[in-house]
Order: sequence, then structure tokens, then C-alpha cells
Amino acid sequence: MRPDDRRSARRQLDKRLKSLISSGDFARPPRGWVKAIREALGMTTAQLARRLGVSQPRAVAIEKAEAKGAITLESLERAAQALDCRLMYVLVPRQPLENLVEARAERLASKRLADTRHTMALEAQALDVNDEREQHTRLVRQLVEQSSSALWEDET
Repeated sequence: MRPDDRRSARRQLDKRLKSLISSGDFARPPRGWVKAIREALGMTTAQLARRLGVSQPRAVAIEKAEAKGAITLESLERAAQALDCRLMYVLVPRQPLENLVEARAERLASKRLADTRHTMALEAQALDVNDEREQHTRLVRQLVEQSSSALWEDET
């Protein structure tokens, strides 16, 4: 994917996810969605088990697995269908994707320039603060525009 395409994809995803990023409305209930919806419907675990085609203890195990975050997507999809629900699977970034890329570029630029600053200082060739700031801004912009996988290579 070209850098411009990646940037466009980030912006489109950010737009689609905007309402979810700051919302805690979709956080899993403490005892899980399956149990919360089953109880709200007035359905017993035995009734859910019949709809799933499993034993009642297995239906309870499914609810417990979801509450612990150990359920498979396949089991969750089956439970959703048994409850006449639709499973919606989404990863919601804590902040806009564009911000994540910019923050990563900032950290990487700072690290690269710190390494350069140290070498130049040893050679008595230190940069002026304004020149260094300008170089930092230019490097960040370049890293964001490229937005390649290299941005995520080393952890900083």
C-alpha cells in the first residue's frame, strides 16, 4: 500500500471509529454480554443451551469464558445467534490512528536526533536549538508521510 493510501485509510477508519474512541458505551459488562442479554431477555441457561445445541453446563461455561475474555469468536458468534443478536467485532483505538502514527514518528525522530546530537556534540558540532527543532519537525513530517512499517521496527 502506498503511503498516501495508508494515510487515507487511517483517516477513513478514524472517521468511522470516532464515536467509539471516546465512548465507553461498548465496554463488555462485568459478567459478559451473553449473560447480560440472556438475563435481560428472561432466558435461563437451560433455554440458551437448547438454542445453542449444547448442555446447560456448557452454556454456563460459555458465559464464564466470555466474562474472563477467554471465549473464541466462533463460540461468541454462536451465542449471539442463539440470542437473536449480531456479533460486531471491532478494535477501537484509544486515540485516532493518525495521532498514533504522529506520536510514533515524534518518538522515533527524537531518538534519531538524540543519537545524532550526541555524536555531533562529541565532535564539537552542536546544532542551534532552532535548527534542531526545525530538523525534528522535518523528520517527523517525513516519517508520517512515508508511514511505512519501518516506523514500527524498533521500540522506543
